[in-house]
Amino acid sequence: MPMLETYPAEINLDRGKLAAAIDALIACAEACTACADACLSEESVVDLTKCIRTNLDCADVCATTARVLSRHTGYDANISRALLDACAMVCKSCGDECGSHAEMHEHCRICADACRACEQTCRDLHSTIS
Repeated sequence: MPMLETYPAEINLDRGKLAAAIDALIACAEACTACADACLSEESVVDLTKCIRTNLDCADVCATTARVLSRHTGYDANISRALLDACAMVCKSCGDECGSHAEMHEHCRICADACRACEQTCRDLHSTIS
């Protein structure tokens, strides 16, 4: 949030919700990356192929969305809405996939929680964009 507060021009988004979204996106990208790596170390790695792929897709989309939402000069609400839609969709998919392994793998439970929180935060920010 301190960096957002230093932006010299007006931001057409609620800075608090924007900061929360960027934080959730970064946390989710990190959780997904770590979960994919942990899955690769599991003896049942073959059974976790879809989980790994979904984790990596989610991490990439979240990281990209965080970077785009961190830039405000020449802001385009249509791009932000599209990215937040995509992010919410991939977070739901990854949260569901990791959730299906959560009883067996603690890293999947933690990742599913991060994905669900990020999905909700993305939807919350999206609802404020006019």
